[in-house]
Amino acid sequence: MANSNTKKKKRKNSIVSKLISIALIVAAIAIFSGVLQKIYHMFTLQQQAKEVEAQLEALRDENASLISTKEKLEDPEYIQTYARGEYMFSKGDEKVFYLPSGD
Repeated sequence: MANSNTKKKKRKNSIVSKLISIALIVAAIAIFSGVLQKIYHMFTLQQQAKEVEAQLEALRDENASLISTKEKLEDPEYIQTYARGEYMFSKGDEKVFYLPSGD
């Protein structure tokens, strides 16, 4: 009878240890998948940060260009030169000639 009780205890301990092992494996898989999700999320955020930095740099360049243009447009000499060059305006008794292009 003692032999029968020890077999039952061993079988019971074996089943309990297998259940505990399965539970620990499931918990480890859950933790590992959570860590992988966080790593993927971090990688995605880093890529977005690089894209935003590139956009920011482009906007800074555009802003500098616009500020430069604004400063030039506040200068009457520049406006006069620009109007004469782009729109063929003339001073007083000057005449504008259109020359054929080299094409």
